Amino acid sequence: MFNDVLTKTYYSNTIGDWIIAFLLIGASVLLARIAYTLIGKFFKKYTAKTQSKLDDILVDMLEEPLVFALIIISIWYSLQTLHLSTGLEDVIGKAYYVLIVFDIAWFIVRLFDVMIERYIVPFAKNTETKLDDQLLPIMRKGIKASIWILAILVALNNAGYNVGAILASLGIGGLAFALAAKDTVANLFGSLTIFLDEPFEIGDRIIINGYDGYVEEVGLRSTRLRLLNGRIITMSNSSMTNSPTENVSSEPSRKISVTLGLTYDTNEEKMQQAMDILKDIVKNNDLLEDEVSTAFISFGDFSLNIALIYTIKKSSCTFEGQSSVNMEILKRFNQEKLEFAFPTQTIFTHKEH
Repeated sequence: MFNDVLTKTYYSNTIGDWIIAFLLIGASVLLARIAYTLIGKFFKKYTAKTQSKLDDILVDMLEEPLVFALIIISIWYSLQTLHLSTGLEDVIGKAYYVLIVFDIAWFIVRLFDVMIERYIVPFAKNTETKLDDQLLPIMRKGIKASIWILAILVALNNAGYNVGAILASLGIGGLAFALAAKDTVANLFGSLTIFLDEPFEIGDRIIINGYDGYVEEVGLRSTRLRLLNGRIITMSNSSMTNSPTENVSSEPSRKISVTLGLTYDTNEEKMQQAMDILKDIVKNNDLLEDEVSTAFISFGDFSLNIALIYTIKKSSCTFEGQSSVNMEILKRFNQEKLEFAFPTQTIFTHKEH
């Protein structure tokens, strides 16, 4: 009776044939799992002992695509044991070619990605210019996208589709697509403008559209800024090229202008002493450039005004430089009894007898 069940035919195959096919598929999955384990335990340990890093990369990249290829081949062989209709065999054959092409593309993309990460990225970081650091992520994404597009075209061609006709049909709707993608095209040209004009580099602090932050990444479509509060903002490249950009990092130094007001009972010797003190403070501060300007500039409503202009070095913190100067001014002026003025009024009254 059991033999009768096995010999019953469903879709041109006996139940026994179907069982054998599914057992072969299960065995192929198990074989792939064993191969995955063997690669992880033995091959990786062996390659880790060699001096070359290339074999480690190849084993790491081949591991998953190879296992997937074993599964594809095993399933294909398992299905060959069945008697399938011509139409179904044609569908399975096309799917088989598509999977094989995608598996090869997967391996190439993984290998390319690791080669870039291991060799090209460290080389780009050691160069003086930052242009390669900006272009590398875009080229990396572009090449990977090109590999997948080529894989899709090859897979469709192997599956029996007319790739030329497909591309031609895409060309018919090209105008509508271009209109829909006009913002994307504008962003692409914006990124090209950024790379050619170099208004800023990765790591520069810029101010644009009211946002103040550091450039983290320049992509094909957008640029990411990390604001001073730590948050990330993403801006389209087209809007960045159409807006005034202030590159804070490009300034050679920061010039500071201060006006100090002394009381009106300060005589000329004390005024000169105050200006000499200001020059001495600036010249003895390591955070500042040696260049300094001071002058008695005006008789104010409430004070005798002295102007002080000094420059903070590019390598120094602006706030630290200003704070150190202001603290030293306060200390030295207090020691010399130089009094700062504040708004006061003297009212004279006339008393009639």
